[in-house]
Amino acid sequence: MARNTRNFSDLDLNFTAHPVTKDIVLRYDENAIKTSLKNLILTSNFERPFHSEIGSPIKRLLFEPATPMLAIVMKRAIVDTVNNFEPRVELLNVDVYVAEDSNAIRVTIEFKIRNTERPLSLDIVLERTR
Repeated sequence: MARNTRNFSDLDLNFTAHPVTKDIVLRYDENAIKTSLKNLILTSNFERPFHSEIGSPIKRLLFEPATPMLAIVMKRAIVDTVNNFEPRVELLNVDVYVAEDSNAIRVTIEFKIRNTERPLSLDIVLERTR
């Protein structure tokens, strides 16, 4: 059985200060990767300076008509984004549910951190902001 010998850490993007050291708090392992996945999916292409390739077309797709084809296109975009830009995870499944009545899209991403056995899940609700 493989064990996760690496610790992953990322900055907490809320920039919360540690109560004692006053440094920015870090997120570790599962929380760091979940935050990274969410940021990747919600980042548009050309939004990051000098790395225009990082991102996904998800925000642009939110304004498309809610059809069954939209769920397929969104799923493909999420799978491509995660596979291309998050090497720490292995995707197991991506479910996209388009709720036509509430103008929202629910995305569930099931994944494993590489070299671990335990599956994890991330739920994201996407809504238009305009």
